[in-house]
Amino acid sequence: MQRVKNSGVMMTMSESPVNDEKEEEMAESALALFRAKEEEIERKKMEVRDRVQAYMGRVEEATRRLADIREELDDLVDPMRKDVAILRKRIDTINREMKPLGQTCQKKEKEYKEALEAFNDKNKEKAQLVSKLMELVSESEKLRMKKLEELSKNIETLH
Repeated sequence: MQRVKNSGVMMTMSESPVNDEKEEEMAESALALFRAKEEEIERKKMEVRDRVQAYMGRVEEATRRLADIREELDDLVDPMRKDVAILRKRIDTINREMKPLGQTCQKKEKEYKEALEAFNDKNKEKAQLVSKLMELVSESEKLRMKKLEELSKNIETLH
């Protein structure tokens, strides 16, 4: 028996060429089936890849839209926060400035009350002294008038 290598299949001379063709057709058919399956797998793989890519595109677009919305929200909130923060700072500054002014005001008010009280006391004292002075002057005038009358009587009695 002689062996001949044909299409990668070992044959013996006793096998017929019809079997050989059948085996070759079966091998080609199996190969074609395998290639068809591979192509179908590749096609499905591409479809899945395309769907994933499309989905990723939608996700990226949604992400961009959400980022834009967040930015708009931040823009809406930020000016209010900044204005409120500025006003609070100014109020705090004014409060700090008012504290010593309030203390100075209280001190001056106390000094004013003390000065007013001292002024009123001195005014009363002055009024009392003026009153006493008026009494003394009045009394002095009376005494002088009395003295003058006596002197005048003495002069009349002399004449």
